[in-house]
Amino acid sequence: MTEKGYPRWYSQTKEAHREYIGALEQLGETVRKQGPLDEKTSQLIQLAAAAAIRSEGSVHSHVRRAIKAGATPEEIYHTIMLLTSTIGFPTTSAALSWVYDIMGEKK
Repeated sequence: MTEKGYPRWYSQTKEAHREYIGALEQLGETVRKQGPLDEKTSQLIQLAAAAAIRSEGSVHSHVRRAIKAGATPEEIYHTIMLLTSTIGFPTTSAALSWVYDIMGEKK
């Protein structure tokens, strides 16, 4: 991790391709602000999507963002556990392990 909490590869990519990453970050922010959902709900939805596509890095990122937006550990765990009947227990279990990676850092 870098000093801003980003994975090293992300910081290096951001440094090398500022406009690209800036546009990507702006898109995410614009879409979140466009609708009626609050920041916490938006991050929990994105967390669920990240788990569904088995993206460990995105799960890590959206757990951090959800916490920053005010989500409780119980809300984060519940977000993932709600997916069990949709994405299956093995995928849910993997996502929970990635959540624990970040939640362990917060203790």
